[in-house]
Amino acid sequence: MAPATVRELAASHGMRLPDSLTDDVGNTYDVEDERGWFRFQRTYDAARNCVRGEADMRRIVREAALADGAEGSRWLELQVDPTTYAPFVGGITPALEIVLDEAGAVSELPGAAQVGIMVAASRMRHPLEARTLARLAARYAGEGPGTVVAFGLSNDERRGVTSDFAPAFRIARGAGLALVPHAGELLGPAAVEETVQAISPDRLGHGVRCVEDPRVLERVVAEGVALEVCPGSNVALGVYDSHDEVPLLELLSAGATVALGADDPLIFGSRLLDQYRVAREVHELDDHQLAGLARMSLSASRAPDQLKSAAYRDIERWLAAAGGQAASGEWSPGA
Repeated sequence: MAPATVRELAASHGMRLPDSLTDDVGNTYDVEDERGWFRFQRTYDAARNCVRGEADMRRIVREAALADGAEGSRWLELQVDPTTYAPFVGGITPALEIVLDEAGAVSELPGAAQVGIMVAASRMRHPLEARTLARLAARYAGEGPGTVVAFGLSNDERRGVTSDFAPAFRIARGAGLALVPHAGELLGPAAVEETVQAISPDRLGHGVRCVEDPRVLERVVAEGVALEVCPGSNVALGVYDSHDEVPLLELLSAGATVALGADDPLIFGSRLLDQYRVAREVHELDDHQLAGLARMSLSASRAPDQLKSAAYRDIERWLAAAGGQAASGEWSPGA
């Protein structure tokens, strides 16, 4: 949600927001301390609790697609746990159908990013619930806007046993969905390897801490697991003290497929474009390298082939118009 939206929804429902959602400054949380994660989760839940029905759900999907489109994004994979909204719309199936319907509708609007949906289970709940969500996701699996394109696992990665969720991911894999669990932000390379071993993911939400063990990083690269790297999130959650410590260059130099992401723009105060600015200004990536990141983000996505082809052509046009100035860094993207 946009900051203005959460405030409007809270007011319309007579709800009080924490200070972290009423100012315009991105917040930070030291998640190594349990209290830091509690503060983050409290903020997240406060925002989510403002979504009280179909109209609110549709508004969020529509605004997200339009905001991303305005920044130049072509494809948005929006993650949802339908159990959150089920009490307000009559169940998890209507909740997902509302999100899918709006995703399909907004994808037709000029200037909007096209939207595919990722259904996510929570580590905080029983793995049997994950299987229920995986079966639901499989029913609506597809390859374009307004369909379920991926299945994920979210929330505090220090909770639950990853392998216990593997049966849910097998259901999702059987339906052709991309497997996109979170791992390797709050925990280190052992958690990344455990997730790769148990689930065989297509992408990892974050995964940055695989750099702490060269062997694990090598496995991630060898198995073609894409990493959704979110520098703003990493710094805001205290995983790294500053943007220059985020191991973007190490991952790229090792040959990892990296898709930049913003994670939670509402809470952290930074959107996708800000992550590209960090790549440019802090990590000093040149035009060719930024173009390589954009290509990798597309290739790691479940965007339709026609959309990908058009976006690749526009990346080349941007590169030509920008002059394609290369820096002296060692990393260079593939074609």
